[in-house]
Amino acid sequence: MVSEKKKQIIIPKEDAVFWMGKNGDWYNEHGKFEHLKIIKYFNSSIRKDETGYYVYQETEDHEEKVYFPYEDTALFVFDVKVDEDIGLILNNNEKIKFNPENLFIRNDELYLQTPEHLVKFRDRALLKMSKFMDEKDGQLLFKIKGKPGCLINTRKKI
Repeated sequence: MVSEKKKQIIIPKEDAVFWMGKNGDWYNEHGKFEHLKIIKYFNSSIRKDETGYYVYQETEDHEEKVYFPYEDTALFVFDVKVDEDIGLILNNNEKIKFNPENLFIRNDELYLQTPEHLVKFRDRALLKMSKFMDEKDGQLLFKIKGKPGCLINTRKKI
């Protein structure tokens, strides 16, 4: 049996009918998305390639990539899991290992720079992370499990 290649539909971000706001919320011309299942579907469908971030959908006969505009970043830390290490759960359901050396603050918001992505912390995740943060001599430190504190960069430019 010969496998047929699926038709690819690619929508550039200029033609997308939805976008992501600066806090990770989805919008269209009618306003902010409110339906939780749709929000979860969109978030879990986020992918990235050399062109940028897109929402991916596959059906029996085609693959669809809709590149979408976003403010600041397309990936957000939605949850934090603490056991032996700290794991970060992103809005696209990806789990990444946390490295405090890649943390920085810009405009009073917490970010993590990974080799692949710029990731912003949502309020719930930030609240969980705050118990590991301490201010000392006007600087913000990240400290976990008695290990020496790691300075959080408050001046990084993206």
